[in-house]
Amino acid sequence: MSDFNPASITANRQTRLLVLTWKDGHVSQYPFALLRRACPCAECKGGHEKMGSLPEPEVFALPDENTPATRLAQIEAVGAYALTIAWEDGHHFGIYNWRYLREICPCQACRQAYE
Repeated sequence: MSDFNPASITANRQTRLLVLTWKDGHVSQYPFALLRRACPCAECKGGHEKMGSLPEPEVFALPDENTPATRLAQIEAVGAYALTIAWEDGHHFGIYNWRYLREICPCQACRQAYE
């Protein structure tokens, strides 16, 4: 997994999925609820020293939720290296860099590679 740059990005509010197609051809589909549970910000991680650390494996097994905390309000590029997501409940602090997004890809192959 040497190429951590996406070739395309789609956020679909109906399916509640963020889909990244990576330059190496891999496709990652992130449920919005997973992205919120895996928010890499200091507030969600419990301190600056834990920012960007991988989430606990349990977050991948939790059911999907459709609440203001997991509904996408806005998504923006952060330079050429990341995305930031604003949620309907007002939370907007996480910066999801490409490497972090690739590492939290919920597909079975990626989960086995990172656990």
